[in-house]
Amino acid sequence: MAGSIFGKHFCISTWGESHGKGIGVVVDGCPAGLPLCGEDIQKYLNRRKPGQSRFTTSRAEADQVEILSGVFEGKTTGTPISLLVRNTAQRSQDYREIASYYRPGHADYTFDAKYGFRDYRGGGRSSGRETIGRTAAGAVAAKLLKELGIRLCTYTRAIGPVEIEGARFLEKEIWENDFYMPDAQAAEQAAAYLKSCMEQQDSSGGVIECVVRGLPAGLGDPCFDKLDARLAQAVMSIGAVKGFEIGDGFEAARAKGSENNDAFVCDGRTVSKETNHAGGILGGISDGSALVFRAAVKPTPSIARAQHTVNQKGENLEIRIHGRHDPVIVPRAVVVVEAMAALVLADALLEGMGARMEYLQRIWGEPR
Repeated sequence: MAGSIFGKHFCISTWGESHGKGIGVVVDGCPAGLPLCGEDIQKYLNRRKPGQSRFTTSRAEADQVEILSGVFEGKTTGTPISLLVRNTAQRSQDYREIASYYRPGHADYTFDAKYGFRDYRGGGRSSGRETIGRTAAGAVAAKLLKELGIRLCTYTRAIGPVEIEGARFLEKEIWENDFYMPDAQAAEQAAAYLKSCMEQQDSSGGVIECVVRGLPAGLGDPCFDKLDARLAQAVMSIGAVKGFEIGDGFEAARAKGSENNDAFVCDGRTVSKETNHAGGILGGISDGSALVFRAAVKPTPSIARAQHTVNQKGENLEIRIHGRHDPVIVPRAVVVVEAMAALVLADALLEGMGARMEYLQRIWGEPR
């Protein structure tokens, strides 16, 4: 299967299925000397693991990471970093019923159409559990960014019709509720909304927002490898994401040029912008202001209410999906979005080192 490798300089290769023996990733291109331990990665995995609240699946996985290579005495060695998370709570029998038909909203039909075969146990490679490898690798990338003073803050902006209010935004609140929302009142409203969805045997989608501060100007390229294009690919590659926007996003289409343009100012040393409608990227290259983007996440497709579908014989039927499923994917996807952003930025930083001759001279130009 192609498509399991991402990145050019900070490169990852993920593997494994939701009901296989484990999920893993190999990170290649991480510089030597980065302080790294299992806890750095575990913190990220803990944010996406199941069973944390009544609004997530009850699948009780520890999601404990094992570092198999690439780290010695607490620092990266510059060789490939291999990470493994073993599956310990599979209940494959829950999925035998769906082996012959295609679940609405899932990849069952398209996977079958491409390969003529599919692992029906939880979706196999198409399962949301595949994001474990991305998240683990993203934790390594985020640690690299942190060492350079670059900080990511990712949170739930909306669940269904419930959206946070800017006036009530408190970053510390992100860690105080089940939804990673920086607005306590919105979190309470989201809980009530989801309770209603669950009573109706239904699910909800939402919006995730990521803000990156400390990013230097000059990352990215002006054509096919625009930084925003690479972010869009990375975020849209997450299975449940159906939309991506940066800065004002689709609101920019309703604005006038005089409203959408960000005026530049200079304090004598540093160039900055008065506003940030562009979201931190101009012409595909970072401009030094905060990078701001959003991802739209669809409702969980596995719902208990009756749905229409067909089986592999082409027969129409009505189904009800049973098993352990999230009524909303958004809270657990927050860290996945952050991880993919970190991977793109780490890759762009390493690539940018070769953008100017003076950069190479700083490293290699000294007499030896």
